[in-house]
Amino acid sequence: MRLSLILALFLLSLRATTLSLNQDGLYLLQAKRGLSDPTGALSSWNPRDPDPCGWAGVSCGGPDRRQVTSLDLSDSQLAGPFPLFLCRLPYLSSLSLFNNNINTSLPPDVSACRNLTRLDLGQNLLEGAIPGSLAAIPGLAELDLSYNSFSGEVPPAFGAFARLESLSLVSNLLNGTMPSFLGNVTSLKKLVLAYNPWTPSEFPSQFINLTNLEVLWLADCRLVGPIPESLGSLPRLGNLDLSLNRLTGPIPSSLAWLKSAWQIELYNNSLSGGLTLEFSNLTSLRRFDVSTNQLTGAIPGDLCDLPLSSLNLFENRFEGSLPESIALSENLYELKLFNNKLTGSLPSDLGKNSPLQSLDVSYNQFSGEIPENLCAHGQLVDLVLINNNFSKTIPASLGKCESLYRIRLKHNQLSGTVPEGLWGLPHAYLLDLSENSLVGNVSDALSGARNLSVLDISRNLFSGLVPDGFAPLTSLVEFSGSHNNFSGPIPGSLVELRRLSKLDLSNNGLSGEIPEGIKAWNMLNELNLANNKLSSEIPSEIGSLLVLNYLDLSGNYFSGKIPYELQNLKLNLLNLSNNQLSGDLPPMYAKQVYKNSFLGNPGLCGDLPGLCPGRSDGRRKAKSLWMLTVIFALAALVLVVGISWFYCKYKNFKKTRKVATMSKWRSFHKLGFSELEIAGCLKEDNVIGSGGSGKVYKVELSNGEVVAVKKLRGVTKKEALTFESEKDGYQVEVETLGKIRHKNIVRLWCCCNTGDCKLLVYEYMPNGSLGDVLHGSKGSLLDWRTRYKIALDAAEGLSYLHHDCVPPIVHRDVKSNNILLDGEFGAKVADFGVAKIVRVGNGEEQMSVIAGSYGYIAPEYAYTLRVNEKSDTYSFGVVILELVTGRPPVDPAFGERDLVKWVGATLNQNGIDNVIDPKLDASHREEITKVLDVGLLCTHSLPISRPSMRKVVKLLQEAGSGSNKTRIAKRDGKLSPYYYYEDDASTKINHASEDPVRSMKEQGSK
Repeated sequence: MRLSLILALFLLSLRATTLSLNQDGLYLLQAKRGLSDPTGALSSWNPRDPDPCGWAGVSCGGPDRRQVTSLDLSDSQLAGPFPLFLCRLPYLSSLSLFNNNINTSLPPDVSACRNLTRLDLGQNLLEGAIPGSLAAIPGLAELDLSYNSFSGEVPPAFGAFARLESLSLVSNLLNGTMPSFLGNVTSLKKLVLAYNPWTPSEFPSQFINLTNLEVLWLADCRLVGPIPESLGSLPRLGNLDLSLNRLTGPIPSSLAWLKSAWQIELYNNSLSGGLTLEFSNLTSLRRFDVSTNQLTGAIPGDLCDLPLSSLNLFENRFEGSLPESIALSENLYELKLFNNKLTGSLPSDLGKNSPLQSLDVSYNQFSGEIPENLCAHGQLVDLVLINNNFSKTIPASLGKCESLYRIRLKHNQLSGTVPEGLWGLPHAYLLDLSENSLVGNVSDALSGARNLSVLDISRNLFSGLVPDGFAPLTSLVEFSGSHNNFSGPIPGSLVELRRLSKLDLSNNGLSGEIPEGIKAWNMLNELNLANNKLSSEIPSEIGSLLVLNYLDLSGNYFSGKIPYELQNLKLNLLNLSNNQLSGDLPPMYAKQVYKNSFLGNPGLCGDLPGLCPGRSDGRRKAKSLWMLTVIFALAALVLVVGISWFYCKYKNFKKTRKVATMSKWRSFHKLGFSELEIAGCLKEDNVIGSGGSGKVYKVELSNGEVVAVKKLRGVTKKEALTFESEKDGYQVEVETLGKIRHKNIVRLWCCCNTGDCKLLVYEYMPNGSLGDVLHGSKGSLLDWRTRYKIALDAAEGLSYLHHDCVPPIVHRDVKSNNILLDGEFGAKVADFGVAKIVRVGNGEEQMSVIAGSYGYIAPEYAYTLRVNEKSDTYSFGVVILELVTGRPPVDPAFGERDLVKWVGATLNQNGIDNVIDPKLDASHREEITKVLDVGLLCTHSLPISRPSMRKVVKLLQEAGSGSNKTRIAKRDGKLSPYYYYEDDASTKINHASEDPVRSMKEQGSK
């Protein structure tokens, strides 16, 4: 009673100050008072207005058109509890708070919003149980609670919804049994339960009652057993996704009755057997995707008889030939069959009757000629035929196909000359003709390919001069022409390519000098001119190419001295062997590790065995004595500094050894413990780790839970000045982890900032860090399957930070010690103390200091402090190399190199068998090799050449396609299930939208 009186007095006083604002406006102002609005999204809510109908997010209607009927505050960064005052709006029918920071639990009183027909609370920070009282809202037709942290079971009361048409619970922590009682809600048209850790169960038989269902998305729901025949009784089902489960058996023939289906996706399951659908009944089917399974047998002819627009059968075990009838489809724009065992030739009329845009049949055993009519409609964009047995010549029609962007014909048996027009296609950015038997000259028409970024014509039989028409190709990044029969000089126009990153013309018959002006190659990373007939001196300008990592000029006729300017470079590989060089070695390279780089040059002298052997050993002895003196002096200095440091730390320890007062305690989840219990367990006996930022304690709580507590050390005044432009690690970690909800990101339960210390309480990861396990005594526990799963889990966590957080988050300290392992060796990314939120337009941040750990820091730090997501990609690539090699990022055995340089050099000199960890089972060699390739791609010296983390996830998934068990590993719940492949046999990207929740809503409306 008193509360009602106080509320009435408050509203009266508020009305007195706002004069004419109507009652709905007063309710909205009261709701605003309970929310934090850091971006001013509600700044237009002016209490002096007569009504709220002009306010941001407000729509009006009702009897006099001044009542609030709809409120959309999506993407406003609002924080706080659910504003129950909104339920007092008598005409409110639609409420959307999508993508905000609404936290705590959802109160049962939300059922007071009696007139709602639509409630969207997706992508917030809500947790706890879902209130069953929502089912009491009589007219509710659309309910979206996706991308929160709801846990437990779906309330049984949800089976009593009267008018619900759309229910989305995607990507929460719901761990009960699959809510089969939802089969009672016969009004449902869209049911989305994907990406929850449900208890493993078979497909709920009650769902066959949902005869109005149009969209059913059950990806990653731990479904087991067969796909039920009963699914065929859902007459309106047009969108079915059962991916990422553990379903077995064939696709049931009953699905043939889904005549309205426009998309069926079953990829990435454990499906086995063949395609048993009666495709003749699917007369409305336009897009068919059963990719990434273990389906076998031939491609059904009646499937290819349908009027398909998209057919995706990639990554299966299909055999036999492609039915000729596929060429008769008038709608076909996409055909992707890569990674199967298909044979025979492609239909000769393929593309003749349809607007074909994308054709990818890579990694099969197709043979015969490339069809002439692939670009008959002038719309072909992607042509990817790598790793097959296609023979004879390239069709002349492809030289006229100006729509082509990407042409990959690598590793076939093509012969003859290349059509003149193919060299100069105006839109092509990738032309890969490598590993064939093509002959003739490279046409001068190449100068017309102004969009070309990658040109690979290596390992063919091309001859004549390398054309001097490269100047217009300002976008060219890579040019590989090795292992051909080119002769004559290196064209001077190559020097004008300022974006060139790789130039490989090795193993040809080139002669003359290296052109002048190569200092313009300021982005060149690899220069390989080995095994030609080049002569004269090595130009000193090479020393100005500061990002050059690989330099191979071996097997030529270079003479004179080695330029001392080469000491400016930080090379992973240097090879000047088998030339006619003379004089002294530059001091930097006068070391045993570089010996092989100079062999075969009789005139070279240096302090290396075999070079200038007549030189006196006196100089070496004096040098050794001087080095011993320096070592003893440094040891003494380290001892003094160490004692001083220990004394200071001991004083600080005594000074801060008291129970913390929990005056600034903040939780991000519902807790079952108190702050005082945490403080009482911070004893030295409980320390499980320590680092530069502080110590980590294992705390066993009275309720049986175990948590990890990181106690951060204080920041000195000097450090505060040094890092004045950046937030301290505690604040960064709290702001970052407090908002993140992802299964591959370590969970921050709560935090505390007192006057004496700062505490961060995390979920406990019983297997510790990847670095400790991999390089410690427990390394034998990590077999290849486990290592692969760890790599994929960590990649998905980083992909979430880079692509699904708004704005993106750069971790800046990715390393194996910051990847933690749970009880089942699932990986989670941790330690966000130096993470950075990227806010500027170009996706980069100027850092005041270098962040990261030695051995993981990207090479661009050598010449810039600008950092973006590609810096994390490099560091993650180092982690992949650790998993493959079993070696740490830095090791005395590497000499002056780090792991990246060691892997590169070892691969070039000794082959892959000397790189792979000998503890790994050799039966996985092919898969390990593919993952190693991903690591090498991630550690490319130029950021622009590294893949995004989203692409890394897909590359790893492709690399592990040989093991379906690993392909069912955890996946980023924020990725939509609607994909197409961007690269040959590699990157799946979101086909619908960058926003997966909205993507699903759009799909459901079709």
